[in-house]
Amino acid sequence: MAPIDPAVASVLDTHHPSNDYSDEDELLDSLDNDPALDSFREQRLQQLHEEFNKAKHFRNQEHGHYTEINNEKALMDIVNTGADLCVVHFVKSDFHRCGIMNRHLEQLAPLHFETRFLRINVENAPFLVTKMKVQVLPCVIAFNKGISVDRIIGFEGLGYTEDTFSTQDLERRLLQSGTLIRPKVNGSHEAGSLQRTPNGSGRRGRATKPDEDDDDWD
Repeated sequence: MAPIDPAVASVLDTHHPSNDYSDEDELLDSLDNDPALDSFREQRLQQLHEEFNKAKHFRNQEHGHYTEINNEKALMDIVNTGADLCVVHFVKSDFHRCGIMNRHLEQLAPLHFETRFLRINVENAPFLVTKMKVQVLPCVIAFNKGISVDRIIGFEGLGYTEDTFSTQDLERRLLQSGTLIRPKVNGSHEAGSLQRTPNGSGRRGRATKPDEDDDDWD
């Protein structure tokens, strides 16, 4: 995928942070008022037009949402032929840490419309759980054209407690695998606001359970 011009990306992400490009004229007006785009204007206008059409296409293909799939064959169809880039969360609804991961993925899905964000209950995916060797939850697997390119087990590589695990941490990890196109998360997109505790450490603004081991569900 060809890299997007940084100036065009800035307009897209600044004026439409959720990538809901419902009005192309509004985006073009944003360009007209942006002096940073004076040079190479025609090329950048063309790229913006292409990005607008791409966003509409992806939105029609159910991108931009964090979707629960209840049938493992349907999930395999999406991963193998329905979308080039997919992030799949294997969950169990009563696992506390799966809920934490869900909140962060819900923040990323509308920002990164190029990627499908999916979840499936492990009880609905016995074949995939065995094939992919899913043993510890939460388990997030990133796919590129049907090939697994990264796996996040528990909060491995992100942070080991809810207090240190941010949506931006997860975005950064998925960017490294190429499953996301470019960084888009800022402080306003975080799943929980950070508060300072008396000892100076960050703590999210909600009650949390005591730290617990990753959930070995089988």
